[in-house]
Amino acid sequence: MFAHKQLTIVNLFIAAMRYSRLQLKVKAMLQSNSPSLRELPFFREVNERTRNVLLSAAQVRHFSKHAVIIGEGETPEFLGVVVDGLVELFGTHNGAETTIEIVKPGSAMVLAAVIRNEVALNSARTLVPSRILMIPAQVVRDLCESDADFARAILNDMAQRCRDSVRSLKNIKLRDSAERLANWILQMGSLQGEHQCFELTFDKRTLASRLGMTPANLSRNLAKLTTYGVRISGRDIIIENPSALARFAKPNALIDE
Repeated sequence: MFAHKQLTIVNLFIAAMRYSRLQLKVKAMLQSNSPSLRELPFFREVNERTRNVLLSAAQVRHFSKHAVIIGEGETPEFLGVVVDGLVELFGTHNGAETTIEIVKPGSAMVLAAVIRNEVALNSARTLVPSRILMIPAQVVRDLCESDADFARAILNDMAQRCRDSVRSLKNIKLRDSAERLANWILQMGSLQGEHQCFELTFDKRTLASRLGMTPANLSRNLAKLTTYGVRISGRDIIIENPSALARFAKPNALIDE
């Protein structure tokens, strides 16, 4: 009995020390020049008082690959901000599943559900091992009520998401699957500068779902795009003829970012 109590005390002490170190890491991250956090509007634009409130409440959690962070139909207790890694937002119905969005570092998940204190309309799971900054949902809502700058930053973020949704709908409804894939490849290639080569950081099933096609259609479309200068080497996608690919894809600034 005595030994058991001693073990419990030791475990509690270890847990307390881990939590303390975690809070110090969070503080260092929020006060550092980490691009993934600095680029978030509601971190970049908040005043010192609000920053301290977020700092005292936030925690960082490490998630393994394919870990579910929140399920659709659940009311989120935290606003999750991707520090590093990738998170897939997906929905299910009647046995079918679809990818809605892939959240990259510096972006938040289920923000609308947090603000409205309603259930999430989609689930979220990691595509790779990821670190997520978790801010209690009630803290976010309270700050929206008390801090006009914070509320404005949240509003701007949600407005951008609305515009992104319109772009996504137009992409799905106005292009065929090969055109959607071609434009996605062009966008990803443009991020690499002159190299025009990038690695697919998640599986092809997820990419197919994100672009609104089956994995079989994705394979056929990749084969089709070889005619326009696209080459696949393992997980690498190489654009050997950007001009030919652009002529096929017909990028549109009112659809593509």
